[in-house]
Amino acid sequence: MPEPMRLAHRVAQLFGCSRDDAEHYIRNGWVTVDGVVVEAPQHPVTVELVELHGGARLEPVEPATILLHKPAGFDAISGANPAAALVTPETQWADDPSGIRPLQRHFHRLTPLVSLDAEATGLMVLTQDGRVWRRLSEDGDEIEHEYLVEVSGEIAPYGLRKLNHGLHYNGRALPPCKVSWQNEIRLRIAIKGVQGDQLRDMCAQVGLDVVAIRRLRIGKVPIGKGPDGAMPPGQWRYLPVGERF
Repeated sequence: MPEPMRLAHRVAQLFGCSRDDAEHYIRNGWVTVDGVVVEAPQHPVTVELVELHGGARLEPVEPATILLHKPAGFDAISGANPAAALVTPETQWADDPSGIRPLQRHFHRLTPLVSLDAEATGLMVLTQDGRVWRRLSEDGDEIEHEYLVEVSGEIAPYGLRKLNHGLHYNGRALPPCKVSWQNEIRLRIAIKGVQGDQLRDMCAQVGLDVVAIRRLRIGKVPIGKGPDGAMPPGQWRYLPVGERF
């Protein structure tokens, strides 16, 4: 039995590339050992069949950002029932248009961003990318979010006008936002810097009870639609390269 060697060393030997290039191929999921993708350059091999995918490319090892359609009952940022646990290779949306190949490392050290009530549904973000973290954390109050809010009750006179501008929350006057009826029971709300139960409180101030909340968009990034409609609850897609919040 030959002595074990690092997978990166074997790839460099077999395919005539440098050790650095071999590590890039491995980390990007282009190398299989006995038919199984291995992403660890230090993985020991002896007589196993090591293959390099025919479409292998040398490309940067980019951090992943994942867009999840959070179902009701899951905690977005912290809590006993984290939505992050839903992000697995099996729950990737079949219509994900990103073209990004799922890798094992994409599911490690994902940081959830942008709070959403446990009972609310819709778009949430999990990322490994410090640039995305800074954008959604440091500039978060400047990014518009769009919600679909199902309500019951009778809206007060001039209630829609007040929802757009004229309400208070936690003792402060709220800046203008954009609110319109999608139909007789659903409001579409585009707003910046929303906090806690602010949407429920705003609706209560004009005589409406909130039945359900769904976040449709964060900045320029929507929840996503495919040939069969919107990305279903509990499924996720990648943030494509070049798409910005």
